[in-house]
Amino acid sequence: MPLNRRKFLTKSAATGAGVAVAGAAAPAQAAPRPAKHPKRYSLTVMGTTDLHGNVFNWDYFKDAEYADAKGNALGLARISTLVNQVRAEKGRRNTLLLDAGDTIQGTPLTYYYAKVDPITAEGGPVHPMAQAMNAIGYDAAVLGNHEFNYGIETLRRFEDQLRFPLLGANAVDAKTLKPAFPPYFMKKFHVPGAPPVKVAVLGLTNPGIAIWDKALVQGRLAFPGLEEQAAKWVPKLRAMGADVVVVSAHSGTSGTSSYGDQVPYVENAAANVARQVPGIDAILVGHAHAEIPELKVVNEATGKTVVLSEPLCWAERLTLFDIELVFARGRWEVESVAASLRNSNTVADDPRITRLLKDEHAEVVAYVNQVVGSATETLTTVEARYRDAPIIDLITKVQEDVVKAALAGTEYAALPVLAQASPFSRTSQIPAGQVTVRDLSGLYVYDNTLVAKVMTGAQIRAYLEYSAEYYVQTAAGAPVDVEKLTNAGNRPDYNYDYVSGLCYDIDIARPAGSRIGNLTFGGAALDDAARFVLAVNNYRANGGGAFPHVASAKEVWSESTEIRTRIAEWVTAKGVLDPKDFASADWRLTREGTPVF
Repeated sequence: MPLNRRKFLTKSAATGAGVAVAGAAAPAQAAPRPAKHPKRYSLTVMGTTDLHGNVFNWDYFKDAEYADAKGNALGLARISTLVNQVRAEKGRRNTLLLDAGDTIQGTPLTYYYAKVDPITAEGGPVHPMAQAMNAIGYDAAVLGNHEFNYGIETLRRFEDQLRFPLLGANAVDAKTLKPAFPPYFMKKFHVPGAPPVKVAVLGLTNPGIAIWDKALVQGRLAFPGLEEQAAKWVPKLRAMGADVVVVSAHSGTSGTSSYGDQVPYVENAAANVARQVPGIDAILVGHAHAEIPELKVVNEATGKTVVLSEPLCWAERLTLFDIELVFARGRWEVESVAASLRNSNTVADDPRITRLLKDEHAEVVAYVNQVVGSATETLTTVEARYRDAPIIDLITKVQEDVVKAALAGTEYAALPVLAQASPFSRTSQIPAGQVTVRDLSGLYVYDNTLVAKVMTGAQIRAYLEYSAEYYVQTAAGAPVDVEKLTNAGNRPDYNYDYVSGLCYDIDIARPAGSRIGNLTFGGAALDDAARFVLAVNNYRANGGGAFPHVASAKEVWSESTEIRTRIAEWVTAKGVLDPKDFASADWRLTREGTPVF
C-alpha cells in the first residue's frame, strides 16, 4: 500500500485583513510619536464530525423525513446552509472548514455506494459524501474508525475523490511506521500590512481501529496513541512557523475506552492531548457522538487554555471556533479562542446540495424499498434486552445456516454450530405483511461480517457469564424496572449477546460472574470439554467488547458479505418470514430460580 497518496498540503488564502488603526501624524520633531495599535486578525474555524453518510434530512430506515423527540434535523445539505451563513458573516477568506471523521459508513446511502454500486468499480460513481463535501468546500477531514469498515481499497478511492486532504497522523504503515496518510494541513491567511497568519491542522484518528477492523488493517496499518503522536507533530508544526495549531481528532474527551475494548492507547483521548501536549490552540472533537459547545482544558506544561468543541453527530450541529490574533513582538499570537455551536434545525437544505445529489438519493430510496418477502406477524426489538425475542433469533438462525453451509465437507462439519447476536436497537420492527430491504437494514444497522470460531463448552460458559454482566443485580422480591435493569457499568446494548443453540438461565439476583444456570445443550448439561463452532460477527471476533476467549479462538472460516445481506438473502429464499422457522426459547432471566417475567 503506498504510504502517502497526497503531499502534505500548504495553501494560501488572500484573506480579508484585521483593521490596523494608525496613530496621528507627529505635529513636531520634538514630540514623541504615538504607538500604533497592534494589528489584529479574526479567524473562524468551522467543524463537523461523525456525519455517517447523512446528506439529507432523511431516515432511510423509516422512508420519511428524519424526526426525533428533540426536534433535531440532520444532513450535509443543512450544514451547507449554515456554512454559507458563517462565510457571509465572517468573510469566506477568514474561515476554515474541517471534519473530524466517520464519513463513509452509517446509512443505506453509504452502504449502497460501497457495495451495491461501489465507487471502487471501474468507471464507478463518485461517492455522494465526496460530492457534497467537495461542493461545500471543506479544507480538510480526518480519518474516523468507520472509514475502514469497507476496506482500504474503498477508503483510498474515497480519498482520491476528495478535493481536500484526508488526515491521520497516527495512521501509520505497519512496517515502516511512517505516515500512511497526510498528518497535517497548512494554510496561510494574508493580512495587508502584516505577515500572513499561518494555520496548521493536525489530524488524529482512533487507535481502536486496530481492534474493530483488525481483519482489514492487521499487517498493513498501525494506530499509535493520540497523545504520543500529537507530542511528535505539534512541535514540528510550530517549528514550521504555525501561528495557530488546531487539532481535528476522531476521539472523545472522557479519557476512557469503550466498554471492554482494551487497547494499549486511550480511545477517547482528546482532553488528554489538550492537557499533555503544549502548543495547541483548539481541538475539534469527534467519535463520541456527544454535544460539547465548549470545553476548556488547561495545558499542564504551559498553563494556557485549550478550547475543545464537539458538534453533535449526523450533521446536526456545526462547531465554530472564533480565534482572535494580535501581531506583537514581530509575530502573530493567539489572544483568545471561543467555541460555539450552530443548529441544523434552524435552517433549510441548501438547494445546491439537494440538486447535486437528488439522483443518488432517489436510487437509494428505491433500493431500500425493494420487497424481499412477507412476515406472518410483527417482530420487534422493544423487549429484546430482557426477553428472548424472536427477531434476534432470526439473526442467529441466519448465521447458523450460513456457517453450517460454509463448513459442509470440512473437518469441522460435524461440530455443532452456535450463534451470537446482540439487540442493537430498541426500536427496530419488521411489520406484518411486506418485508423490505430497509426493514431488515433497520434490524442489523452495522456493516458486520460473519466469522466462525471453534470454542469449548467451558469457554462458551465464560462467554455467557461475561455477557450476563450487562444486567444490574436485582434481589429476589425487589421491584423490576426494565428501564434500569440493563446496561450495568455503562455496558452498551451492542455488548450484550444472545447465544443460540443452548438453553440457559441468567439469575440476576446473583453477583456478576455466577449468574448462568441450567446451561444445557441438546437436553443435557453442557460438557465443558465439548467443541463448538461459534458464528460470530467480526467486531466480536476481533475482540470488540473484550468477550473472553473469542478473539484468540481458532478461526475456521470468514467472509466479506455483510450479515445484513445474509439476512435479506435468507428472507428472500424463504419468501415468508414465519417465527416457527427461526424462533427458539434459549434463555430467560430468573431470580433464585424463579422467572422474572
